[in-house]
This record gives sequence, structure tokens and C-alpha cells, in this order.
Amino acid sequence: MPEPTKKDETPNGQPEESVAPDSNGAPPLPEISLEVSPPPEAVAEGKEPVETDGKKPEPPEPEPLQAVVAQEPSPTENGSNQPQPGGVGVKEQTESANSAVKEEGSCSPPPPDDDGDAATTPSPTPQAEDANSLKKLSVELPNDSVPVPAMGRKDSVWSLGEGQAPEELDKPIDTPPLSILLIEKPQSGTVPVGGDITFVAKVEAKDLLRKPTIKWFKGKWMDLASKTGKHLQLKETFDRFTKIHTFEMHIIKAKENYAGNYRCEVTYKDKFDSCSFDLEVKEAEQGSQNIDIRSAFKRSSEGQEDAGELDFSGLLKHREPKQQDDTPEVDVWEILKNARPDEYEKIAFMYGITDLRGLLRRMKKIPKEEKKSEAFAKKLEPAYQVDKGGKIRLVVDLADPTVELKWYKNGQEIRPTPNQRKYIFEHKGTQRIMVINNCTMNDDAAYSVAAGDEKCTTELFVKELPVKIVKGIEPVKTTVNERIELECEVSEEGAQVKWMKNGVEVPTGVRSRYRVKCEGTKHFLVIDDASREDTGTYSIMATGGTSEAHIQVDLKPLKIYQDLQDMTVMLGQPIKLHCEIYPGNVPGRWYRNGQLIQPNDRINIIHRNKVHRLEIETSSLHDAGDYTFVPEGYSQSLSAKIHIIDPPRVHLDSLNFPDNTVTVVAGNKLRLEIPISGEPAPRVVWMKGERVILESGHRVRAETYGDQTSLTIEVTEREDTGNYKIVLQNEAGEATASVKIKVVDIPDPPEAPLVPTVGGDWCSMTWEPPKYDGGSPILGYFIERKKKQSSRWMRLNFDLIKETSFEPKKMIEGVPYEVRIFAVNAIGVSKPSEPSKPFTPLAVTSEPTMLVVDDVTDTTVTVKWRPPETIGAAGLDGYLVEYCIEGTDDWVISNKELTEKTKYTITGLTPGCKILVRVKAINAAGASAPRTLQHSVLVKEVIEPPKIRVPRHLKQTYTRKVGEAVNLVVPFMGKPRPKVIWLKDGEPIEPSHVSIRNTDCDSIIFIRKAERSHSGKYEMTVQVENHVDTAIIDIQIVDLPGPPQCVTIEDVWGGNVALVWTPPKDSGNAPITGYTIQKADKKTMEWFTCIEHYHRTCITITELVVGNEYFFRIFSENMCGLSEAATQTKKSALIVKEGTQMKTPEYFDHDFKEAPKFTQPLINTFAIAGYNATLNCSVRANPRPKVIWMKNKIVIVDDPRYRMFSNQGVCTLEIRKPSPYDGGLYTCKAINDLGEAQVDCKLEVKVQTQEL
Repeated sequence: MPEPTKKDETPNGQPEESVAPDSNGAPPLPEISLEVSPPPEAVAEGKEPVETDGKKPEPPEPEPLQAVVAQEPSPTENGSNQPQPGGVGVKEQTESANSAVKEEGSCSPPPPDDDGDAATTPSPTPQAEDANSLKKLSVELPNDSVPVPAMGRKDSVWSLGEGQAPEELDKPIDTPPLSILLIEKPQSGTVPVGGDITFVAKVEAKDLLRKPTIKWFKGKWMDLASKTGKHLQLKETFDRFTKIHTFEMHIIKAKENYAGNYRCEVTYKDKFDSCSFDLEVKEAEQGSQNIDIRSAFKRSSEGQEDAGELDFSGLLKHREPKQQDDTPEVDVWEILKNARPDEYEKIAFMYGITDLRGLLRRMKKIPKEEKKSEAFAKKLEPAYQVDKGGKIRLVVDLADPTVELKWYKNGQEIRPTPNQRKYIFEHKGTQRIMVINNCTMNDDAAYSVAAGDEKCTTELFVKELPVKIVKGIEPVKTTVNERIELECEVSEEGAQVKWMKNGVEVPTGVRSRYRVKCEGTKHFLVIDDASREDTGTYSIMATGGTSEAHIQVDLKPLKIYQDLQDMTVMLGQPIKLHCEIYPGNVPGRWYRNGQLIQPNDRINIIHRNKVHRLEIETSSLHDAGDYTFVPEGYSQSLSAKIHIIDPPRVHLDSLNFPDNTVTVVAGNKLRLEIPISGEPAPRVVWMKGERVILESGHRVRAETYGDQTSLTIEVTEREDTGNYKIVLQNEAGEATASVKIKVVDIPDPPEAPLVPTVGGDWCSMTWEPPKYDGGSPILGYFIERKKKQSSRWMRLNFDLIKETSFEPKKMIEGVPYEVRIFAVNAIGVSKPSEPSKPFTPLAVTSEPTMLVVDDVTDTTVTVKWRPPETIGAAGLDGYLVEYCIEGTDDWVISNKELTEKTKYTITGLTPGCKILVRVKAINAAGASAPRTLQHSVLVKEVIEPPKIRVPRHLKQTYTRKVGEAVNLVVPFMGKPRPKVIWLKDGEPIEPSHVSIRNTDCDSIIFIRKAERSHSGKYEMTVQVENHVDTAIIDIQIVDLPGPPQCVTIEDVWGGNVALVWTPPKDSGNAPITGYTIQKADKKTMEWFTCIEHYHRTCITITELVVGNEYFFRIFSENMCGLSEAATQTKKSALIVKEGTQMKTPEYFDHDFKEAPKFTQPLINTFAIAGYNATLNCSVRANPRPKVIWMKNKIVIVDDPRYRMFSNQGVCTLEIRKPSPYDGGLYTCKAINDLGEAQVDCKLEVKVQTQEL
């Protein structure tokens, strides 16, 4: 049973008072209460020995006694005990409530019950077999069912109370709430002494993400998880098919003291469920006998059977057995009666009594003579109860009216104040009254009154009334994309309620689809755009009840215009899946082999109207499989198969062998594993020369499995050295690779050879013998060479070279080479030496190509050419240009220094002469053969008529928006340099408005920030002497249009309104493409769009709600977008029910205007370079403010690296893949007509370091 919890607690959560002053905060021991057996006469007559007249019975004899375990309450997180179903059990006693001795610090009043209903549950009482058997009664006593005079102090033991009528025990029981976690609860059971019993609890895990937590308790606080052993076992199992957790508690060889009340608690996140059950242990019939107090509470040693009848130490931590001395029998009761209370613990420890609390309870049941109060004729009642907001009177009657009286609350004196009417103190004769007005939960405390040296105390309990639901929510049936509004009315304004969907709380965040609003006692849940997922049971929970209703959202039938098609794709090629369905606004999901596909950098999912596309930029092997498109909310699906084929590949780069050469010592085993790839799996053939290596070979065999192939040589021999060829084939292609295997008994490799001399196609090389010859004289050397860019070495000598020098020949000029050496002894060939330093044979380049004349003037000739077709290894340093007068052989060098450009102008020539020109390419190897012009050149300038080449996009009207930049380049031709003239509408162009820059071959017109005045026809004239060419460019600068001139309500009938308007005066220099019409209810003035892109100037708005009054406004639209302002109807349209007339009351609009104010500021943020970062704040203002973002006090405008959002007052700045340079001070500034406000934050971008 849940026992009361003491309110006045120390900070560590322990009661202020304890049994012994020197206990040092030790944890409380199990509490044992001693009950006195009823007299045989009461049992024989079937009467319950309950005193209701308040009289004290005769003091009972200490013996015979029966021990009953009364467990301590286990405190929960909020400091109160969780009430259990079934009520509070109270032992039936022969003593009355007034004769019960109250134990200090043992328990406190129970917490107030939420439902406020008083119920009693009488437990079945077994039939008394003889006069000495005990009767037990379990009675529920919630807080608000106990009369105020019958309530005791917080530190008292609860009983039926003074004046409690026996008929109150038969009150009906409220049905407990249904279990939310347990699908099968443990049931009460009976077991004989020494028998076994099992209790089972089951929890369904279909809606749970992880295993729930379960605890088993005995009584109210004893956790059985730490008491498992040979008599108690806890087991947990999980059935994966039924998704059910099964928890079992096995009690083995039960003893008599195992009987009692048990509890099972299950928790999962914020869900909680519990169930209590009883265990009855049957024992042999026996008469009442005298119990020695020390033997009854005697503690057993570990592994011994000498435990007392009331011993519970077996449930505590085992300790080492102690040697017990034989002491003479002593009457402990007489010692305790004559001792002071602070000596009780010492005496109990001295005589081996472990249950000190049970001993003290037994001591307190011994009646004592109460001293009559000298100061109080009548003290305060033990407890008072009042409803929240009510008034309570605390009355004491003084024996001496002259004594000074002080009132206290939780130990703090209450002093009257003239201006505060909370506490009122009254005097009526000898009565002293304190009145507490308007009681709140803060008044729930302990009160005391002191008269001189005497004090009396009481407890005041404030009951909070539950919030009830006055009007419940109603069921809704609608279709997707409609608006749903659930309404509920509660009994109090400002009450806290919780909206649930299918038992789960509805999220109401900023980005949530659900909106919750409250108007007085009415609460609303709004879903603006309903979807199929919104179908379910919605409920609202208040402290005094719940209400629920079902919402059904249906879909429209699905039509498939184009199905998915099967595809076969080469690995690395793009994949494009396409389908068309109706309706077009239905989203869907793509699946591959049953797994949901999420879009990323490689996968792009596109939905445009009816078309759904899945595009994979580069296919991989994992992309093969069955693809399915499932429209959201429909059972139909579209499927296709994708088959990926991949040419086979041999991944030799994963080997750790240099140059793909495997060297093994003769006689060792070699197993070479090479990764391969290909789809489908390729066929693999190993070859050495022309011989195919089979899988069934004995010593040498090849094996292929999975994604790799292997070559195994059990015992390597010299003959195994060589190149092994791997051939892979599948339907996508063929691949080959070579692996070289060397079986050696090494001498050390020689040092890297030196290449002192290099020729055009040869070189000379020298080297030193190896330091270690392998134990055998060096027979000679092998030399290999390779191109530096290649990994394949070529053997240069097939006969051993005795000397330490060699001259390789037949090398390709201009290609870097490397050479290396192998030392050979009688055992074999050593490892190769380190490659030499790269060297390159050098040669001059070929002659330049395509030498032509580019330009001729009276004194200069410009020629141009192409680089040589062949450039030697020495590269190209530059070009040398020479010329001579026709008819002579005197070639004059024109450029003193080499030119790297392929164009050169020869200056200082005589007009009218003819010259020949030639060009040579120069590099480190020398000059190439010259390239000469085929014909002589006459030094005289040629006139070329001008010609304007208007770009294709400028031949039509060039359109730009206001504020954009205009940058036009118009190329032209002509010699000598033409003269360029620009005119706008026949007038010269003002340079301050338009910038114009002319070159030899083009003219550039630039407008930094376009305005509508820049629109017009621009005429360009190019003139060379008497030759003229003209072109006209039409530039149009467009802007947002103005609002319509006048919007009027033409007619109102039924739920329809006819609107008429005139086009705007200002079309924004562009044709009007449509209009957007919006409506607003006069109550809320929230605007909703009725129709967009409407082309006519009249419309009929339908489906308006009867009883509402609407305003309308219209935006005009052109190619730039909607107009900044809208034209609103001056009058409103009232939708009235036909046949009834209602007089519209006059209302005055409330001014909701407000200057900007940030409700949530920016906070300093750290970001990782390369990952998007966001800055968030919220602002409240009316009218809607203009939001400006700044970095380091500079406004951010048209920067693609920043994205700005503003939704319902929440302002967001997204920084795409920031770098350390994006760090700094960021400012968000909000401006409207009433003022402005701004907030700042610092952003620091950190570079993520990679660990090696």
C-alpha cells in the first residue's frame, strides 16, 4: 500500500527526525509492527475488534504477539509515492485510533489522489479456524476520504481514525484505469511452505523501440533485483514472432515470511504501468504461543537455520557470522521501559535486536499516561483539508487567555501585516483563530502554534480541483489537402491540456504540421494541409478527463500514364527511371530491393506535376536490383529491374609487391591472391606463357572464389619464375594483367647504377658489385630499363655481363628512362637494385608550323604561327624571328631575345618594300629548321570596311529586371581602327548613366544598376573613313507591376461573391500575366489565397462559409512576379443564410501594430568547415518587418553562399559549406514603420583535421 511521505525533509531527501540521534543518517531498516491477537470472545462472535467510540481499551498484554512486515515507502523522483491500484491496506487492530502511539519520523500523510474519489476495498478475510487465528482487513484510505478530525500528523501511524464508522468500509470501488503496457498481469497465488510458485508479466513490444524496464517489489520499497539467490530467481524472454516480452519471478521453497503484497512496475520512456498481487503461504495449524522478543527478532547467520520467526535479515546483505557469547536471559522490555529514548538503539544492538523500528512501534503501543496541557484547553486538530482557493480556520482554546500566542508555518513565524489579507487573526474569549484566505498550493504545509513553552501542531492539505472537459471533440471525415480543426472546451481558462494522436503526444513545434491555439476555455488543434498520415484517433487530455474522436483522410483513385521500364546499364553510366501518374500532387517513395532510397549528391529524385523521376548520376554495382515507386497513401506500386554490367578488372595496385613482381625463396610455399571485379562475375584463366594453369593442379594450381583469384605454388622452384598472365572475361568485355614471380636465393642487390653520359638514343651506365654475394661468386649481371611513366621493366641483356659497365641503345628520344641491375650467382638472381636517377635523351625540335601574315601597316608586319609538331625532351625555350629584303640573303634577327609567344610584329620597315620572314624554334639542343613564308610581303596598310557582328541574343529585345546589371559586348571588324558612336533614341548617351568602352575589335556597354529609364533602342555606328556600318539593340528594363486600380464587390449571393477590378496603372514595363486573389475573414484577418495566375479582371469566389464576413485583395503579376502591394475591397462581403436577415453589429478594430522585438536572440555558434551552418532567431512585429542580415556590419545581398528564410517570425540564415573566412560578427536587423531592432552573434568556423 502506498504510505504517506513526509513533507518536511532535509535537502538530501531523508526525514528530519530519526529514531536515534546518533544514527548518522543510516538507511532505515525494515519496519516491523506487532499486532495483538483479538480476544477469543470477539473471534467467536464474528465481531471486528474496531473501536469507533474513541474510548481507550484496556492495555493489552505484550504477549502473545504476531509480527507483520510494514515496508517503508520508496521515494520517487518527485518525492512522493506512486499510488497502487486497489487502495491502501490497513491492519485491523483492537486498539482505537486514539490509543495508537504515534511513531515520529516513520511515515507521513498520503499524497492527494488525482481523481478525488474515495473508495474502500475490503480484502477477503479467511474464516477463523480457532480462537487464536488472526483476522486481517485491507482498507483503502485516500487523503480526501478521511475526515479532517480523523487525520493525524505527518509523523503518525495511520489508522481508521476517531469516529470512523464500520459501514464506510463497504464503499464501492472505482474501476482502475486500463493498463497501457502490461498485456498480462501477475495474479495472486497461494503456495504451501516449501513449495514453488511463478508469477508472469507480459509486455507487447510492437510500438516500443527498445526493451522496457521492469522492477519487482515486495511491499512498497524492497527491490527484489538485489535479493536473487536460491529462493528467488528473475527471468526475461522475448518472442521475435509475437513481439512479446515475458518477465517471470520464481519463488523456490517458499517460507512463511515470504507471504505478503508484491508489486510489478514497468516503465518505458514516459509510460508507466504497475500491478500489485498477493502471495499467501499456507502453514501447519498451530495454536498461539508465547514469543520471546529476542528470539523472534534473532538474526540468522549465513548458511544457518537458527533464524528467528520474524527475521528478515535474509533479504539484506550477507555478513560474516559473528561469535555470540552466552549471556543470561534478561527481560529486555523492563530495560527499555526504564531507559531514555536516546538509549533504545544502544540497548537493541546490545541484545541482538535487529528491527529497531518494529521494537519502537511495539513500545509506542504500550499506553502511557498523557499529561494534561497547562496552556491549551483544546489543541489544533491533527490535520485540516481545504479546496484550492477556499478559506480555512485554525482554532485553539487557551487555558490561560493572557499567555502570548505565536503562529508558525513550517517553522517560520507568521506575522500579521496591515495591507495583506492573507492571514487574519481573531480573538473570541479564550479561543484564538487564524483564518487563511484564498488557499494555494504554497499553503499546503505544517502549521504550529506556541503558547509559552508549549506547542501544538497540525497539517493543512490543499486539494487542487481537476480540470474537466465541458465540450468534447467531434469526429471528422475529409480528403487530403483540406484543413482540419478540432475544438474542445474545458472548465477553466488557461488550463494545461495535452493533444494526443493514437496515444502519442502531438508535436507542436515551429516546424510541426500541427498548430495549437487557445481562446479562453476553448482549445483548438489545426491541421492546415491534411494528408493520409493524419488519419487516426485524436484525443485531448485534461486533469479531470479526456475526449477523443476519429479523423479519416481519404485519397483519390490513382491512374498510371507511363510505367517504369526495365534497363541494362553499364557500370558508371547514369540511370534514369521515369513514370507518370495521376493525381500529380501525390508524393511517393522509391525503393531498391525493398530498401527506401534517400536523395543525395549522387541520387536525385524529381517530382514535377505528374512526372516522377529517379536519376543516378553514376551507377554502381549496388544500384542493380528491383526498383519500386510507391505513391504515398496508395497500395499500388510501379516496378522495374535494373541490371548493371561491368567490364572485368584486375586490381594489381592493391598488391604490396614492387612492379608487380613477387619474389620467393626456393622451396617455400607461395599463395598469391589478387582482387578482381566485374559484373557478372568474370571467368578467370591463369597462364604462364602459353600454358594454362588448372584448378586441379597438384603443385601449381589456380583458384577463383568471390571477388578474388589466387595462384598457389606448394613448393616453389626456379622454374616458377616468370610472368603470369591473368585473363578475365564476361559479357561486358575482357581484361588482362601480368604478375611476375621470381624464385631466388639472394645475394644482396647491387647499389643503384650511375648514368654519367646520355646521347640521343643511348647512354652509358656503371655500378658497384653488391656488398654480399650470397655465399657464391657473382657470375654476372642482368640489366633492365623502363620508361619512367611505366611500371613495366624490359630486360636489356640475356647473357650475363661480367663487367660493371654497360651501354644501352635504341631508346626513344625525349622519354625519361630508368635502369636497374640484377646480380646472379650459382644459386640464382638477386633482388633488383634501386633504379637509377631518371635520364632523358635530348634532340632539337621540329620546325614551327602554319606561318602566316596576320597584319600589315606602312612600317610593320605581324606574323603568327603554331608550335612545332615535335618538341624534344629538352622542351621549348622560345622562338627566333628573322627577315630579309626580297632578292638578298642577308637575314636580320628581328627579336634580340627569344619570344615565347606564337605571334610577333616586325617594326622599323621601309614603306613599299617587300620582305621574306622565317621563324626558328630554340631549345637546349639548339635551333630547329626554319619555317619561311612562301611569298614575299609588301609593306603597305590595307583598308578593311567595318562590319558589326551582333550576337544572336541581342538581335531580339534584351530584357533585364530593375536593379540587375547590364553588360553587353558587341564585336566588330575594320581597318584601320574604326570609330564607334552610340545613340539612344537618336540622342547621345549620357556617360554618367551608361558606361561605354571601345577596343580595336569590340564595344562594351555597361549599366551597373539598371533602371526603367534605361529602356530604349540603342544605335551603334562603326565608321572607317567613308565606310559605315550600323546596328540597333533594343533594351527593355522591367519591374514589378503596381496593384490593380480598384477592386469592388459586384454581387453577393449564397456562398458566392462576384469581384470586378481594373488593371494597374503601372504594368512594370512588361505585360500583365495574371492576378492573385486572396480572402480574409473579418474576425481573424488572416489572408488565404483563392486562386493564382488568373488572367481576367472579374471572378466569382465560391464555397464561402455562411455567417462569416470576408474582405478580398488582389495582386497583379508580370514576368517579374507579384506586385509589392495589393488592392483591398473597401467594403466587406457578409455571407448570410438565405431567408434570414441579421443586423451586423459595429466593431472597432484593435490596433495590433508593434515595433520589432526579438523574442529569441542569436547565440554564438561554432561550425565545421565544409558543413552547412544555420543561425536562428525569432522576432515579433506588426506590420511584418523587413529582415536584413549583415556580416561584420556589411549587408549580405545576392550572395549565393547564403540563404535567408523567414517563417512565422522565425528568421534563419543558412551558410553553405562555410570556410574559416566566413567567421565573424553576424547581425539580424528587423525594420518596420514603428521602429527597428537587431541582435548579434559570433560565428567561428573550425577546420576539421584528419587523423593519420
